[in-house]
Amino acid sequence: MRIFHIQSSSVSESQELAELSHQGLPEQGFVWIACARREFEVNQVHIQATLQQLCGMQLVDLHISDLLNNQLPSHYDYTSQYDVLVFRRLAAGTTPTNLENPGQPMSYAPTRGGPPILRRIDTSPVGFAVFDRVLLTVHPTDCAVRDAYASKLLQAASAESHAAGARLPANPADLMLRIVNQMVDGYLALRRELTHQLDHWQAELLNPKTRFNNWSSLLDARLALHHLDEICEDQRSSIQDWIEAIKTWPDAQTPTERRERDLLQVRSRDVLEHIERVVHHVRRLEQSAETAVQMHFSAQSHRTNDIMRTLTALTAIFLPLNLIAGIFGMNFEFIPLLHQHSGFWWAMGAMALIASSLVLVFWRKRYLARTER
Repeated sequence: MRIFHIQSSSVSESQELAELSHQGLPEQGFVWIACARREFEVNQVHIQATLQQLCGMQLVDLHISDLLNNQLPSHYDYTSQYDVLVFRRLAAGTTPTNLENPGQPMSYAPTRGGPPILRRIDTSPVGFAVFDRVLLTVHPTDCAVRDAYASKLLQAASAESHAAGARLPANPADLMLRIVNQMVDGYLALRRELTHQLDHWQAELLNPKTRFNNWSSLLDARLALHHLDEICEDQRSSIQDWIEAIKTWPDAQTPTERRERDLLQVRSRDVLEHIERVVHHVRRLEQSAETAVQMHFSAQSHRTNDIMRTLTALTAIFLPLNLIAGIFGMNFEFIPLLHQHSGFWWAMGAMALIASSLVLVFWRKRYLARTER
């Protein structure tokens, strides 16, 4: 568990929940409590007591179940006192936890099969409980997003970052949107690798000199893209619900509050736009994969037609030659040219002339022409 006290110009970290309960909320700023899912399950009584001490309220039982559910899709819910957002990020949620030290992963983790890029399309929910001055986040056991953003947050609080104009989150909702935006950036980075992998498969599908054998991987990719599309749709729906909920908040009373509210809406729309970009790209990849498969089978059918056309033309060329050979092979005593010394050469000449004439005719009709590829 990691606990951060975030103010306008400084960030401090502690790991003792009892100390936070004893000290209470700081006079300025807010508190971010970040814990792993198993850790939250074990310490939920203490966390609920801390929330009661800091905010005067606790999480309802249904929201606790949502935060503990590893299979829950992205969604948004709210009460009169706090908001709950569940957002699925790119991470395997089946990493086992050390029961003696909740929140710490074990030294092993199961892996999925398939190509490496498809193994990355695995998601796990991250839960956010947004209070007025407290943000509670529930992450997978081994959460790189939490640690990465915590490092970024501490770096932004340094004197050099302040001199460069770095801004710290103004409130728990702002911090939540920044973390969500970092998760969406993971999807944006993944789409480039997916595009590269699908382009490689498309080149193999459309190359007549190679034999494509990765049909199982291509099918897995199509299923993974469809699954990713559903995940992004749930994400978009949850962020849209969040944006609509912001519009129902009481009007800001001071210029500072109005500015923070405007920045919150702008950041929410920016996150939504990033998600829509991912959705658009995933659907385009699905269409591209489907088109590549159709073009592959169309090219194979065209190639088969070319082969059959060539074989048919060759059969038509040798058919009259077989007819001549069959006639002279009949068991009759009197056949013209049969008993002449030049009969063989006359027959061979006629056969060569007929074959050459048919080849010329078929070539002019492009029955024997090589298809451009």
